[in-house]
Order: sequence, then C-alpha cells, then structure tokens
Amino acid sequence: MDDLARLAAHHGVADSYRPAEEVTVEVPDATVRAVLALMGVPVDTEEEVRASVDAAERERAERPLPPTVVHWRGEDAPRALAALPPGTRLRVTLEDGAGEVAWDPGLPLGVHRLTVRTPDGRTAGATLIVAPDRAPTAPERAHGLLVQLYSLLSERSWGMGDLGDLAELARWAARTHGADFVQVNPLHAAVPGTPSDPSPYRPSSRRFPDPVHLRIEDVPEYAACPEREALAALAERGGRLRREVLEKGALIDRDAVWELKRAALELLYAVPRSPVREAAWRAFRAGQGEALERHAAWCATAAGEDPRERADFHAWLVWLTDDQLTAAQRAAREAGMAIGVVHDLAVGVHPDGSDALTAPFHARRAAVGAPPDAFNARGQDWGLPPWRPDALERAAYAPFRELLRGVFRYAGALRIDHVMGLFRLWWIPEGTPPARGAYVSYDGEAMLAVLVLEAHRAGAVVVGEDLGTVEPRVRRALARRGILGTSVLWFERDWSGDGEPLAPADWRRDCLATVTTHDLPPTAAKLTGGHVELRDRLGLLTRPLDVERGEDAEDTAGWLGLLDGLGLETKTEEAAVRALYAFLLRTPARLVGVWLPDAVGDRRPQNLPGTWDQYPNWRLPIADGAGRPLTLEALTASPRANALLSAVREGAHPRTAPPGARPL
Repeated sequence: MDDLARLAAHHGVADSYRPAEEVTVEVPDATVRAVLALMGVPVDTEEEVRASVDAAERERAERPLPPTVVHWRGEDAPRALAALPPGTRLRVTLEDGAGEVAWDPGLPLGVHRLTVRTPDGRTAGATLIVAPDRAPTAPERAHGLLVQLYSLLSERSWGMGDLGDLAELARWAARTHGADFVQVNPLHAAVPGTPSDPSPYRPSSRRFPDPVHLRIEDVPEYAACPEREALAALAERGGRLRREVLEKGALIDRDAVWELKRAALELLYAVPRSPVREAAWRAFRAGQGEALERHAAWCATAAGEDPRERADFHAWLVWLTDDQLTAAQRAAREAGMAIGVVHDLAVGVHPDGSDALTAPFHARRAAVGAPPDAFNARGQDWGLPPWRPDALERAAYAPFRELLRGVFRYAGALRIDHVMGLFRLWWIPEGTPPARGAYVSYDGEAMLAVLVLEAHRAGAVVVGEDLGTVEPRVRRALARRGILGTSVLWFERDWSGDGEPLAPADWRRDCLATVTTHDLPPTAAKLTGGHVELRDRLGLLTRPLDVERGEDAEDTAGWLGLLDGLGLETKTEEAAVRALYAFLLRTPARLVGVWLPDAVGDRRPQNLPGTWDQYPNWRLPIADGAGRPLTLEALTASPRANALLSAVREGAHPRTAPPGARPL
C-alpha cells in the first residue's frame, strides 16, 4: 500500500469500491487528494503526503484510545477499554456536569468525557457515548398515512397545507380509521429566494423548522392583534391563493404563501405577549442556545436585514413553529395514535443555507451523491455538502445530537433519509464529475449510538430509508439497534433467485412497508402504466416506448397474478389498489403506510426524479383520479378514501374497525 492509500485509509477515504460482488472500481488519486484536502490534510506534494501519513500513524500508535468509545448498555465493556494494559486509570466526566467518576459499565446514559492514564505514563482523552442497546420498539402492528404536507390544503389553508391541517388529518385518521401515525415530508427551514427551491430535501437548516407551515390563526397573539382589518385582508389573499390551486389548477406557490404569512407575522410580532407567553419564549430561546442565535442572524441577513435588529423576530418564528409542531404531535396522540407524527430527516442541507454557513462542520466545496449504477451511468450529484467526519468527532458529535434533539421534540418517530449515510457517503469534490467521487466513512457506531440515545430520551421510533444498495454490515447494525428499515412493494423481489415478487411471509418484520413513495408513481399510475406515458411525454425514456411499456406491464402483471393467487380482488383499479394494501397487511411488517394520494386515485407523482423544470416537483396538491385537486374536507368525505382506509384498519386490527366511516 503506497503512502496516499495509507493516508486515505487513516481518514476513512476509500481508494476503491465494489458496486457489485465481482467488480472493483479504483478511485482516481486526484479525487482522493481532493477529499483529504477538504479535511484539512496537507497533500499537495509527495513530501506532504508522506509527512501526513507518518504523523497520522505516529499519533495512532501513541494514543491508548480511539477518539470515540461507545458502550452499549448491558453489553460487555468496549473492546478499546478491554485492550488497555492492567493498571490503567480511567476517569469519566459526566455529561450533566455532576463531576468525575471512575469508569463503570453502569454509567448513566449520555455523551461523557473519558480520560485514561496508562502505567507507562501515556494519557489520552476520548468521547464516551453510553447508549441503550436498542432504540424504542415500534408496535407489533401499526398502520398510518404518508403525505406531503404542502399538498394537503384545507378550507383554512393559505395556499398550501399547514400544521393546523396536519393536526386535523391526524385526528380524523386516528378517530375514524384507527391510524397510528402520519408521516410527513421534511419540514426543515428552506433557503429564501425568488423563486425558492421547492424541494424539502435541500433545506437551509435541518436543525430548525420552516415558519411557512404555520397556521396564522392559531398563533396566540392573533386574537389580541389590533390590526384586524389588515389580518383579514391577508387571510382573504391567502384564500385566493388556495382557490387558485384548488379551482383553477395553479401550482402551489410557496413564495407567495410566505409573502402573506410573513406580513401577518410582522403584525403579530408587534403584539405584547402575556407574562406566561413571554416566560415561555425566553425559556425556549435560552434552551436552544447559540445554534438558534446563529440561525436567526443568518435568516435576517438572508432577508437583507440587520441581524442585530431582526434576529429576535426570526428566532421568534422558530419558537412559534416549534410550538405548533408540538401541538400537532399532541393532537395526534390525544386522538389515539400509538406513534403520532413521523417526521423526515433530510440527508443534507443546501450549500448556501444556514447550517452550512454558520458552523464549521460541512465540507462546503464538496457534494453528496451516488456512484454510477444500473439506473444512472453518470452517478448522481445531490448538491448537498457533507458533514466532515473529523469535525464531528472533534465536537463529540454535538451537531448531530442537537439536530436530533430538535426534531425529536415534536416527533413520535423519525424517518432517516438515506440512513446509510450514518456509515458512509459518496463525496464529490467541487469540479469533479459524480462518477469520479469517493466513499468517505464515518464512525458508524458512534453515529448510531447518538441516534439510539436521543431516540431513547424522546421515546421515539426510528425508521431508516435503506432502499437501494446497502452494505450487509450496515443492515445488520441497524437491525441490531432497533432501527426499522423501509420496504417498498415494487422493489420486494427474490433477487437471489428468479426476481419474482416476494411472497408476504418472506418480507422482513422490522420495517415500514409501503406500496409507493413520493419519488415513485402513485399506485393508480403504476397499475395503468400512466407513469410510463408521462416519462415519454417529458422525453425521459432511454428506450423505445413500446419496450418500456411492455416491461412495465409485465412487472405489474406479476404482482397482480400474485394477488389473484392469494384470493385478492383486482378486477378494477380501485380494487387492485385495495388488494395491494391488503397484501402489505399479510406481511409481518410492523408498520404499514398508506400513501394518501392512493386513497383518492391520484395519478400524479409529487416528485419525478431526473426532472427540474420539465415537471412541477413538490408543487402539486392532492387530486382525484381525474386530476381535480381535493381539499382535506373533500378527501375525508371521499367514499373511495374511506373504503380503502377502513379496509386497511380491518386488515391491521380485524376486531377494531367500526361499521362505517365519517368525514371531518
């Protein structure tokens, strides 16, 4: 192994990877050097490479401990501690500041500081993470809804779905159909701009939510605001936006919605808060610490304002949003949901957003993506700067801990997008094609321990999005620690055999099972082949239409044949949709999720990968099979939606389904 390879291995940069069992791809030396440079490692000359690897190996040899040590509660002492020579002194400074104690396997849960002194005089410090051996366990069988919140407009919405709508959906789903959860898209803060990026998966900050989701009328200061006429005028304009979407076919315009809500919130900000509200606001701000102050100052600057004068306003918006998110979770649980709201954690952040620009934890001149595969020969560049593993390690994983605590405040469960990123990410240095990137490893055990620890503290279930190629060791580690996987019906096949659809009994138990996702065709479009026609109209097919159509029809026929063999009715489109969800309920999956647009026959995908301005990604309201947008009230009154969700409840809990269903 040459010097560059040795140096790369020390820093977790892979100089090759295996896209298939029999294939090894070498990473260009230029990429390896660029990635190492992004971590602050001198590599410009061969002399610098040699000096860097010598320093790294000397430092490793002299350290009696690795930088981070994980102890899983109830398991043997970490191997790093067991390997220390007899007579080594181990002291632990506890996370809560209660003082210093001797190492003991029964230490309290938390992220502590460990110091050691060996008999020969060597000393070292390390982060010690003491975590439960597993995350909180999901119910044996629970069912719920999956929805993009912006797409769910009620008669009270100002042009896009809001947190009041989320609470109402949760109440109806729980009380009428016994649902245990509602999973939503990421509600992270977006990057302002005109137009702003509509994708919820390229946020400004994953740590703080976006106030565009606020229900203005539910802000406590609304009732006391003296500017009644101004508020009424803004509400009327919000209603006009809603009607344009629902009645005239306009797209959801997040920027227009925010313009109105921002104006209303400026009026409410001027209303004196009650003593109780003021105390709650001050407590929240103090509890969020420096991270909130940095984010609020960035928001003010991004809006062209003086952060010294306006940061308070933007921090206040975060508090209001946090409060309504907490209220939505409370409404879901009080309505009877076993889990409540399942929030979605995006894999990364926008390079020009708050998280990337206000703290030194991202490699800003690199992007996360994916190497070439059978679906994309050029690889993928997601445009998201990755966290630096060395910076996370030096900070004792504080940024990750704070991020999780922020989201878990109002989550019954958390979905981790691209959960494999806890272990490794495909880095693409600036100016490098996606295919010439490199995998960079993270301390997966430390990241997983932090996740399990914070989930335990919140009492929340964790679901990992583990679709695609996943290293077997990663799936084993996730399963061992109680992280549920994600199983999508169309992908569940006997890949080790003939590729036929996987029978229900052969599905894994610890997963969230769904028929489709926001990145795939709604089920009605898949059943009819409409999604192939859509891709053809947009010029996205790489093969003749007849070939694509034929393969897709054969794929669908295979599933329908399996359903027929199980005695499930598939003669009509609506019956086939119900049959597919009935199939999910015959698997051992703990969680079963219904894509809400499927309940009304919607044929339009919310996101069409591979498109930008050719298709209105992330801007469509839920619609019926004819493309007519539906309000939340119309959806809950829909006979088709109620029939599907009643059938799902009966399949999930055969003795609990009511004789009929009722709308809001």
